[in-house]
Amino acid sequence: MVTPTRLRKLAQEHGTPLFVIDHDELRRNYRQFRRYLPRVQVYFAVKANPDPEIVRTLFKEGSSFDVASMPEFMIVHKNIEHLPAAERQQWIWDKIIYANPTKPTATLEELNQYKPLVTFDNLEEIRKIRKHAPNAGLALRLKVPNTGAMVELSSKFGASPGEAVDLILAADQAGLTVEGISFHVGSQTTNFENYVQALSLTANIFAEARGRGYTKMNLVDIGGGFPAPYDASVKPFWELAKVINTEIERLFPRDIQILAEPGRFLVASAGYAVSQVIGKAVRDGKMCYYINDGVYHTYSGVIFDHCKYPIKAFKRGPEQICSVFGPTCDALDVVSMAENLPDLARDDFVYSVNIGAYSHASATYFNGFPPAKVVHVNQ
Repeated sequence: MVTPTRLRKLAQEHGTPLFVIDHDELRRNYRQFRRYLPRVQVYFAVKANPDPEIVRTLFKEGSSFDVASMPEFMIVHKNIEHLPAAERQQWIWDKIIYANPTKPTATLEELNQYKPLVTFDNLEEIRKIRKHAPNAGLALRLKVPNTGAMVELSSKFGASPGEAVDLILAADQAGLTVEGISFHVGSQTTNFENYVQALSLTANIFAEARGRGYTKMNLVDIGGGFPAPYDASVKPFWELAKVINTEIERLFPRDIQILAEPGRFLVASAGYAVSQVIGKAVRDGKMCYYINDGVYHTYSGVIFDHCKYPIKAFKRGPEQICSVFGPTCDALDVVSMAENLPDLARDDFVYSVNIGAYSHASATYFNGFPPAKVVHVNQ
């Protein structure tokens, strides 16, 4: 574990803003996932944090990868360049899924040489894949309940259960092979019933497809959504795993491969942000602190991920409710309007934990402020 004392030393050594990635925590999270879901192959969702060093650590642990763009694909590909060509091709087929249901034609043409596994959820995508990536294997993305998820995805992606088998047969008639079904219950899903319903729907689609003569499917991709332990309200991972294991064993025989796309679960608790107070003011009787990191940078998850990252102080003392703002001139750059903090001086350090997912990944250079410096520890 990275302690506050170590974070402060790293800030003094490297300057701020600082984004710290703890690779021991990455390994713990990966091994926990494999321990409690032993039948499920991990395909790390690279979008959660595409830092090449994170990909490398998870690659060494045995992870496969879920990518959603060619740049993400190439980050993973660089980790396997040392393999012989034949092994590299087989590795891509078994270890990478291009899980973005809608793909540009240029991407499909570039992917085709790798014979990838890709997702789809509509007829137009079938036509594109047939023309531009006929060597691809397919997984149908199914629309499933996202009830209670922090980030809802079902309105953007997923074929309805009623049209699923028609799409599978349409792909088959186009000369493509549908390998299986994929779904996503929504990001940071604490409602375990979403998985129960999604797995039941998937089993029904398998049965309907077999009944209509299609017997080529052999995999189920249960997607992501596995919740990170942001606070005490999030139940332990083993409780969710118990529910998923029960449904998998009940619904799918052992010859069906099960894979998942955890992202947040693997990287959230491995990330720390350290920043510095660059200004302070009292506004309408409320203390306001300005720090050199914000929502255009490491705290981007406040906007894009509907997530909150409590600001912690290294110093102790009586606390009051404060506002914390980022460094840019945009009024949107609000890290928090209600943080309990002691009296801080200019240049004091502050930090946040559990900020490894979707944070630094979507940082920008807005207003001329660069993203935080990345420091890797325990590699």
